[in-house]
Amino acid sequence: MTRTIVVDPLFEDVWPLAADHLHQLWTESGEEVEFVRLPEERETGLAAAVSSPESVEKLVSLGVLASEDDLAEFTNLREAFVMTDSMYNADEELSEYLTDRGVTVHDHTNEGFWSESVSEFGLGLTIDALRQIPQKHAAMAESHEPWDMDQLDNEIPGARGHQFADDPNYVSGTVARKRVRVAGIGNIGSRYAAATDHLGADVAAYDPFADEPCFHSTGARQVYSMEELVSDAEIFAPTIPLTPATKGVITAEHIHELPEGSILVLITRAGICDMDAVRERVLADEIVLAADVWDEEPLPLDDPLLDRHNVVHTPHIAGRTRDANERWAEHLDAHFGSA
Repeated sequence: MTRTIVVDPLFEDVWPLAADHLHQLWTESGEEVEFVRLPEERETGLAAAVSSPESVEKLVSLGVLASEDDLAEFTNLREAFVMTDSMYNADEELSEYLTDRGVTVHDHTNEGFWSESVSEFGLGLTIDALRQIPQKHAAMAESHEPWDMDQLDNEIPGARGHQFADDPNYVSGTVARKRVRVAGIGNIGSRYAAATDHLGADVAAYDPFADEPCFHSTGARQVYSMEELVSDAEIFAPTIPLTPATKGVITAEHIHELPEGSILVLITRAGICDMDAVRERVLADEIVLAADVWDEEPLPLDDPLLDRHNVVHTPHIAGRTRDANERWAEHLDAHFGSA
């Protein structure tokens, strides 16, 4: 036995399709693969779950209870990826233990595997906010008012009068010709910037840690401060990952500098923004919020941000696609394939 995958229900609660896809990829390689799906969450230790630990050369353990004693039984191990408590990162202590043993431990912390899903979702939220698609969808089920765009009396049957159906108080219409401003030009931000550039937007980005080619490849003009970035934004998408260093990096001052009527798109983590300032401006009808992530999840059903004319909201699902699950497995498989 050379390859073993062990998956706990804890992992599949987060990544329900990834383990099966990894199993498929490894099976297609022609090597023998042991695939163990544990029936009960966090009840079986790693060594007990595997039929013959001493025969395993390549190990992927996903959410399974594991200790150094468990791993000591894998005497011929050459490569490994072991998750225990976090379903987004390898176990640091066990990775260090394995490294000290001379085992190649794979790093799978790069979030490129869901960047396509999240960035495309962000583009969808942007278009929804520009055209108020969710609000119109809901209103159609309640009355015929959304159909009646006549602003003058019109006796022609079926006439729809003036061809303008968007709210003039906010940025609306097409992505083309809009000033799109992106903070953070990593996996997600670069895809969002490139997509809006392709649609004809004027795209600028700020990221003090990115090299010039990162901007050039997306069609985004580089700016050199957050203050400059927000000052003329019609659509502002901060796509910065949340870390202790980036918490609140979009300050209240930045939020208050956004032009009246602009759209704020949140698709990574709400904690990068001063959400009190966001709430203040949204509830004052000064900006539009298009968000998949929130400062409190789930949002209380009486939260005033819900069901507003200037809010498009979804329940933190941007990265939750079959494609993201499969990309997760493919990225991990590539690590093992390159060792």
